[in-house]
Amino acid sequence: MYTFHFNKEVLAMPTLRPSTAGDACMSRSGLYRAAREGRLERIARGIYLPADAPAADWDWIEAATRRRDATICLTSALAYHELTVVIPAALDVAIPRGSRTPATTGAIAWHQFDRPTFEIGREEIPIPGTDQTIGIYSAERSIADAFRMRGEVGYELAREALKEWLRRGGKPTHLMEIASRLPRAKSPLLQALEALA
Repeated sequence: MYTFHFNKEVLAMPTLRPSTAGDACMSRSGLYRAAREGRLERIARGIYLPADAPAADWDWIEAATRRRDATICLTSALAYHELTVVIPAALDVAIPRGSRTPATTGAIAWHQFDRPTFEIGREEIPIPGTDQTIGIYSAERSIADAFRMRGEVGYELAREALKEWLRRGGKPTHLMEIASRLPRAKSPLLQALEALA
């Protein structure tokens, strides 16, 4: 009978795909057998975690696995930065405009952002429970995006996030610097800052 063992390298990289089964010293058929036997848990089509892996956000893992440039944005990024109490129904993830939108099984809302501005305010954060990382937009970029896409996310969300960010000591000059580099963000954000002043 096949016994599934994790070596140190695999413990550092618990997410497995059929193409990475060799990293766990197993064949593709061994990976599928381990999943059938309950030693691996299928979190999405073609993505597996060890059954005893630490708790992790499966949508984050699926988004990062499907697209290396996946970036948490809009309401999901505002929630991560604790700038809203709104709990998004799906994980908001940006990819560069013109990219193929991946087929996913998780609750992921894919958004296409302009390529020339895609990297503005983007950073990488670790996905807890894995060795993977995922992109996320900074609080400032997320607020600017909420204002420029207020028709999609709602003006109140943008305004409340801005108020909370200012209450915490956010610097409007830094926010306006980012907003001036994004289409349709500067004017509504400036109006909101003036109204709150």
